[in-house]
Amino acid sequence: MLTKGMMDRHRPHSLKSSDRNRRPRDDSGRNQGEIKRFKANDHRQYQSGSTTWQSPANSQSLSTRRELYERDFPLYKQPVEVGCFSLDAQRRFFNDNRQMRYYVEPDRNPNFDLKDGYKDRFVKRDDSVKEKLDHILRWVVANRSKLDSTTASSRALDVDFVTWRGHLTKLLTTPYETRDGWLLAVTRFRGTLYISEVETEAACRERENRTERHEKMMYWGYKFEQYTCADDIQSSPDPSGAVNTNEAFCTVVQTRLADHKLLFSGEVDCRDKDPNAPAPPGCYVELKTSAEICTPKQRSNLHRFKLLKWWAQSFLPGVPRVIAGFRDHDGVVVSVETFHISKISHLIKNEYNCWKPTVCMNFCCDFLSFVKRVATEDNPSVVYLFSWEPCREVTFSIHRDSPYSFLPHWYIQEMTSSQELNHQS
Repeated sequence: MLTKGMMDRHRPHSLKSSDRNRRPRDDSGRNQGEIKRFKANDHRQYQSGSTTWQSPANSQSLSTRRELYERDFPLYKQPVEVGCFSLDAQRRFFNDNRQMRYYVEPDRNPNFDLKDGYKDRFVKRDDSVKEKLDHILRWVVANRSKLDSTTASSRALDVDFVTWRGHLTKLLTTPYETRDGWLLAVTRFRGTLYISEVETEAACRERENRTERHEKMMYWGYKFEQYTCADDIQSSPDPSGAVNTNEAFCTVVQTRLADHKLLFSGEVDCRDKDPNAPAPPGCYVELKTSAEICTPKQRSNLHRFKLLKWWAQSFLPGVPRVIAGFRDHDGVVVSVETFHISKISHLIKNEYNCWKPTVCMNFCCDFLSFVKRVATEDNPSVVYLFSWEPCREVTFSIHRDSPYSFLPHWYIQEMTSSQELNHQS
């Protein structure tokens, strides 16, 4: 079943190149740590001792110009939840839904104090620790029977891509992003492409130099969840406890974008308490906080900027609604509003020069095609590093046996040994 209203035919992928920046792929076996550079980017800190190669004038790149993606909406199948997992207060993985929470609708004017507990009841996850795809990979290993390839080939999983929902969200918003670039590492292993984000130097500087105000506002979002979520279907929210951002409940969904079979996971804030609610992911709810809206200009800015990321984040896994708590400058929620994902395109249609869902999805689709064309060597020690900065094209570099490698040895061994057993049987 296709996502409602999104059944227009998919046109062929368009791969855009820049003659000035064209360079060949590196298909040869090179010495450890040696790379071929395709563009000067802000990730030099990983390249000490490696050889940097001059760019020849004939490589491939992918344009992010919006007008190139204003075509029919690509086919996007209704996402299906194939599993879930939980991360506890110590960030330990569990192949179950123990961290699932239930949404409890607040009053229209709730007056939630989002500052409460920041100083004395806040356990913050160490976001300098980069988990890469490890939690998703643990889920894959625990649920191989749901994903095994049915074809007699070297392909271990019946999917083209494995990644986090957040990485796909960044791709959807790229044609409209004007501030933050990204680095995405890609490895082809047993026929499947794995995509894992690499922190840019700019993002690292920003994380290390956050202001106290910024840290508090990040906490406010988690505190809003505590005010509106209960641990089980019979109970009420308990805002007196600690906010621990190590804890998470994640859905795992399968879908298809044009000819790309996707498996990705994303954190879910809560689900509808109604026992007659649709099956997951249709019962899930995304919670957000935002500054209160006092003028038409502020409403327009919400539509033009925040709703793009809210839509992309929820549309991908099939989460039907976002509930936003609007807060004053002091962090007190003064009103709550529901945004239905299926109606957001209607909300923004009268905004001048606003973002378009079709551009977002077509760019993501073409990027995945670009990755398939580029990342051809099936080798867990080879990373294709895709790089983008605002107003630039997407380019890539190839790294062998480098610090960019992200598939853990336990996963490679598990997938290799289990496949050999399958072939023997």
